[in-house]
Amino acid sequence: MKTVYSPLHLSHAHAHEFEGGQLIAAKDVPARAELVLDAIRGRGIGPVLAPQHFGNVPILRVHTAEFIHVLEQAWARWVGKHGYDNREAFPSAWPARGMAPKHIEDIEAALGYYAFDTATPIVAGTWTAARHAADCALTAAEFVLHGERAAFALCRPPGHHAAGDTYGGYCFLNNAAIAAQHLTDRGRRVAILDVDMHHGNGTQAIFYGRDDVLTVSLHGDPATYYPHFSGFTDETGEGAGEGFNLNLPLPANTLWPAYAQAIEVAAERIRAFAPDTLVVPLGVDTVVDDPAGGFRLEGADYTRLGVALAKLKLPTLFTMEGGYRLDTLGPAVADVLTGFEGA
Repeated sequence: MKTVYSPLHLSHAHAHEFEGGQLIAAKDVPARAELVLDAIRGRGIGPVLAPQHFGNVPILRVHTAEFIHVLEQAWARWVGKHGYDNREAFPSAWPARGMAPKHIEDIEAALGYYAFDTATPIVAGTWTAARHAADCALTAAEFVLHGERAAFALCRPPGHHAAGDTYGGYCFLNNAAIAAQHLTDRGRRVAILDVDMHHGNGTQAIFYGRDDVLTVSLHGDPATYYPHFSGFTDETGEGAGEGFNLNLPLPANTLWPAYAQAIEVAAERIRAFAPDTLVVPLGVDTVVDDPAGGFRLEGADYTRLGVALAKLKLPTLFTMEGGYRLDTLGPAVADVLTGFEGA
């Protein structure tokens, strides 16, 4: 299985995020991708390749031009207003109910308009890293289009929380959605199965009104878990997309037997949709004791997950999403991929 990786993810290196009203150490650190890369190489899973450059056209198929312009210019505008001593750009206000976002020319207003949380700062290298993460996903999509059984896009920053014109959850560009749209534009019928601990709200939002892409997500119940306002069972799509979105929220401390049952429900819906390609936003923050998690999956469970995904018998594109317990991150991802390959 080919892995697509760019060292330019290292340029998105921020020290902090806000959580529970406190400034805490960042969870999405550069070491995450490096640990996964080490595990891929250590297992001999396959070649590690650099991404091709695709330009902004495929990104603009799922993100608005205004949103992309803000992300491209955000750091320069932040420095122009606040100077280089402010090394992390966070929003300071958000338009809540009753507030009209009429003027978003100021960079603080723009960040508040397009961001939806306090955990996703922009730094000097954020756009470079996000842009190349999207290229990783598109390059992996090209491998699948040209006959590979599977490919793994080692994306960082992750992407599944980013919608057409919002960012958050450590995500700026929705790598999985960009790849899925690229595949769709080339005649593939795509299903997306998101197995991250947290609901892929951005992916859902991008495809919510469409019947040509099926979106399915297993995740922690948003009544308790981030992103809180998306991922409930009654969100099934709208308009032409009604019935083409399936959410399978699970309770705290979920173990493999219950997770496996949810995977089978997801598989039944995917088989009914009859896609010819599968995109898997792969988060392993479902592992026991993940600092951003809440489930209790363990080592062998990730091999089982890979086997379950392989049973769908579809060309499959994996994109890297969450996973913040650093001692288990690399092995868990490698277990999924080797389980898939072995099956």
